[in-house]
Amino acid sequence: MPVAKLTENDISKRLEHLPEWRLHDAKLFRSYTFMDFGEAFAFMTRVALVAEKMNHHPEWFNVWNRVDISLTTHDAGGLSELDFRLAECIEAFLS
Repeated sequence: MPVAKLTENDISKRLEHLPEWRLHDAKLFRSYTFMDFGEAFAFMTRVALVAEKMNHHPEWFNVWNRVDISLTTHDAGGLSELDFRLAECIEAFLS
């Protein structure tokens, strides 16, 4: 089943519930900083397991204690509900 691209209005409303996330290069973006590489890698592992279950994988970059995550739905040509659901799951790891 095709995934629908969200409208700008939908995106703005969804961003209200994810205050640490922002749009960057038309993708949902957040940067995380941890105490060290082990903590960052453990976080990435938790995200990877959820992303695999969702079959929706992040674009990410890691250097030592920092993890940058970008989310987009290539099949939709932009942001979809999947991106926001994954972002919410990621945020839940830190609460």
